[in-house]
Amino acid sequence: MIRLGVVGHGGRISSVISHCLRAVEPDIRVVGIVDPDEQGARSRLADCDQQDVVFYKNLAQMVSKAKLDGLCIGTRCHQHTPYAIEAAKYDLPLYLEKPVAINMKQATALEKAFEKSRCQVVVSFPLRVSPLCLMARQLIEEGAVGSPEHILGVNYVPYGTVYFDNAYRDFAMTQGLFLQKATHDLDYMSFLMGSNIVRVGAMATWGRVFGGRKKANLRCSQCPEAESCLESPQNRKYNYSGGDPNDHPCVFGRDIGTPPNMNEDSSSTIMEFASGVHGAYTQVFFSRRDAQTRGATVSGYHGTVRFDWYANELVRVRHHAPFTDTIKAGSGMSHFGGDLELARDFVGLIQGKAKSRTTVQMGIQSAYVCLACKESAEKGRFVNVRQVGQ
Repeated sequence: MIRLGVVGHGGRISSVISHCLRAVEPDIRVVGIVDPDEQGARSRLADCDQQDVVFYKNLAQMVSKAKLDGLCIGTRCHQHTPYAIEAAKYDLPLYLEKPVAINMKQATALEKAFEKSRCQVVVSFPLRVSPLCLMARQLIEEGAVGSPEHILGVNYVPYGTVYFDNAYRDFAMTQGLFLQKATHDLDYMSFLMGSNIVRVGAMATWGRVFGGRKKANLRCSQCPEAESCLESPQNRKYNYSGGDPNDHPCVFGRDIGTPPNMNEDSSSTIMEFASGVHGAYTQVFFSRRDAQTRGATVSGYHGTVRFDWYANELVRVRHHAPFTDTIKAGSGMSHFGGDLELARDFVGLIQGKAKSRTTVQMGIQSAYVCLACKESAEKGRFVNVRQVGQ
């Protein structure tokens, strides 16, 4: 049996445990939890964990008493770093949710904490290890494009309202959607190019779609415009436009924040890689339904490889021969199959059979890139990206 301790037993980490970790190793038990909301945390536990789980006041107490084999951190974003820094003191395999840090002070402190730590970490970067991304990387390594000279990444998010009508609307917690969302994508783009991002020039648009002048703390059930508003529960259901179909906070409220201290409607960056090539990435949070797309196009002199996770499809184009290949992938997998790959890595780490493919250093490097993008968008200039170990 694998004895698991969890800090912050919320919806995301409980789903990872139930649907991914247990798919790899059914004999996993959550034996310890640190979470101030004991009732909510307990409601997310599987039946097999209900009887024996113990709630602890803090991480140190849980580590000393629970005889853990592994640790998961799934708190709110702003708490990932302090708990990870504490976990660095223990020789326990750690599953750490992203982003690993939300500001430069946190990121540099986290890097310092792990410089000499024996704690092995699996950071929740499922896109990097998803089957489509790995296939694209394999083709690039085999010479499908020649030397990779350019990459374009896109993410038209069909569920973007979650960042405006959910707890993620709290800018103090997220620090914007480069850190909250792009940390995934900029990481896998670096992976595909085989090179770190060293300089960025970013832009963001705030408050043109979401946010506005509606009173603070307004909910749909209290709003006289609910019948006509496209974001009301009844109209989301009627229009099949997605989002929370229940009563929720107003996405046009003043309490979402004011630019730039709020989540952006969309944001983009151009980036320079250490190899000398460049690329671009854009993310849009007001797209809906079939507008969804997420993936990348990598080009070189000899060919192009592009893929889209929502279409579950990869295309290889030969530039100098009349052949194009289309590869279909399986569907219905969490984070396009990446969550299951991370689960295999984490269980393998606990059992001493595997190494992490998404290390804490990779998580920190992605945070440095996202922090540079945030600074660039706010200040309107190019920003050099801090590098781990320098």
